Amino acid sequence: MPSASSDSSFLSDDQDLIAQNLNQIIHSDTYKLAHHDLDLLNRSSMRGVRMLLEISKPDLRLEEAGITSTIIVFGGARVQERSAAEACLAQSVDALNADPSSPLLERKVDQARRLVELSDFYDSAREFAFLASRYGQQGDGSASCCSTHVIVTGGGPGIMEAANRGAFDAGCRSVGFNIDLPNEQYPNPYITPDLCFKFNYFSLRKFHFVMRSVGAVLFPGGFGTLDELFEVLTLRQVGAKGTMPIILFGSDYWSRLIDFDFMADSGLIDDKDQQLFQFADTADQAWRIIRDQAQVPS
Repeated sequence: MPSASSDSSFLSDDQDLIAQNLNQIIHSDTYKLAHHDLDLLNRSSMRGVRMLLEISKPDLRLEEAGITSTIIVFGGARVQERSAAEACLAQSVDALNADPSSPLLERKVDQARRLVELSDFYDSAREFAFLASRYGQQGDGSASCCSTHVIVTGGGPGIMEAANRGAFDAGCRSVGFNIDLPNEQYPNPYITPDLCFKFNYFSLRKFHFVMRSVGAVLFPGGFGTLDELFEVLTLRQVGAKGTMPIILFGSDYWSRLIDFDFMADSGLIDDKDQQLFQFADTADQAWRIIRDQAQVPS
């Protein structure tokens, strides 16, 4: 049997080795506080935790900022102000002139011309947001008093940019709910810096859009705009969102795009469901609808 003295040969006095081991302990992922461990938080099994954080962070920050109600502005990211749309058209025409037999380039010219026509909606969204921000705020209209009926958008370009820009023009705060996309959607420069949020989950972004909303104005847009339109219409239809006014801006565009009469005639919606939304063709008209129905202070 080995003696006690011989056992001491197995004891290490290598201080460098001990220090190295201690250093590995301190810097091990297992030693990190759980909320500092990004590898842990990014695991699929932690999806519920990430979703809870994505619910809580914007809610806490908006509460701290004193934002009590919002007006949603939805619309296409591809709708530019006229000068930018005309520049894109000129580029498309130059490309077609270089290859006049290309049906693809001819198609792009047609689309660019349509986007020039749609650029008027950029100006209207900017004007509406200016009116809503300037005249829909409680207090003296300064940025620090912009707590009610604050403009909220998806935070990106196009109509979203126009609406945030209108609030910026008025010297008021606005909110941007951006989203992490495969093709990065960069936030527009007109959002109030400490009120711009980046989401990973579309469903939670939707949750925050409607959470404080007292009205929604929808400008021409693509799939995302239509997604949000039917989201808020459904919430109104089932009574989950009270009497929030929903405004479709551009009656000719929306009437051509969606045949609500056909839906009602087919029995798929009730006739009264067409009262869930209204049309507007000017910024002032849209603002008056919001003002009269969303309990905006006079």
